[in-house]
Amino acid sequence: MPEITLRTRDGARFEFPCADTDTVLNAAETAGLYLPAMCHEGTCGACHAQVAEGRYTLGQTGAGVLADAAAGGVLLCRCRPEGNLVINLPYAQTDIRRQRVPQREATITGLTPAGSGAMALTLTLDADPALGAAADFVPGQYMEVSIPGTTIRRAYSMANLPNWDGRLEFLIRLLPGGAFSTWLAARARPGDRLVVRGPLGRFMLDETSPRPRCLIGGGCGFAPVLAMLRHLAEFQDMQPTTLIFAVNREAELLAAEAIRALEAALPMLTVVLSVWHPQGAWSGFTGTAADAFAAMLDEAVALPDVYVCGPPRLVDSVLAVAGARGLPPSQIFTEEVQPR
Repeated sequence: MPEITLRTRDGARFEFPCADTDTVLNAAETAGLYLPAMCHEGTCGACHAQVAEGRYTLGQTGAGVLADAAAGGVLLCRCRPEGNLVINLPYAQTDIRRQRVPQREATITGLTPAGSGAMALTLTLDADPALGAAADFVPGQYMEVSIPGTTIRRAYSMANLPNWDGRLEFLIRLLPGGAFSTWLAARARPGDRLVVRGPLGRFMLDETSPRPRCLIGGGCGFAPVLAMLRHLAEFQDMQPTTLIFAVNREAELLAAEAIRALEAALPMLTVVLSVWHPQGAWSGFTGTAADAFAAMLDEAVALPDVYVCGPPRLVDSVLAVAGARGLPPSQIFTEEVQPR
């Protein structure tokens, strides 16, 4: 049986067997190593890594050919060994979980439109013998949600705060033809039962930092940003904070009431609503998230900690501005989302 060696960014090594019919990601979980991953279907890219030694085959990925495939770039959920493999992981050993990710049943208790082409989904978790009834997570994290009766699951960040009631709130962008989007828009109903797995993810606030913050959300990438801001409001945080919420058109702006509540609760919060292609008499900022971020930096007294969540192109454009302005990588936290 092939032997897999994983090497983390900080030099740790993990070894485990993997049948040649199994994927590296599944074999790692069998060995008690839970690597960062989301969709398990080759579409999200969260399990990307680099094969340094050995031969392997790749199942078809939803994203097509990886840009670095010729140099050993793989998605571990699609990588099957043909012999021993040595794989370099792009993260530290602290990002590898050693305990099985909790899996719980839940009921749809809310399902309403949320702006143009989006839905607000509320789930209530069943009480668990070990975990109780609470929804316990860190603002910024996500859950994997399964379509009932299938193995299809998608990752969505919570927009609400941890609570004792078992309530999970999501803002989900609907993608025409997307598996979860189609089910949610056409067939899902309050009372439906489904399974969630999590919490997962490393996109969370560094509350020890004394620097100002800039939180940037694009589309439904606004959900974890909203959760973070609600957390800051709950603790009456007084650090200067800027929210940049960027969309293509005015109709895509979500959670106006929640934003007004945050402005009232956080006196040091500055809100920038950015619309790239306004279609009406828009009086807010016109441009992309990167444009709004660059304008914010033009006025900044100090370089902030930056938290950005949205589609890959949005994240990349913000990172380009951050790099050009000299922000250290240690002050930048990112999470990519894709409607599916």
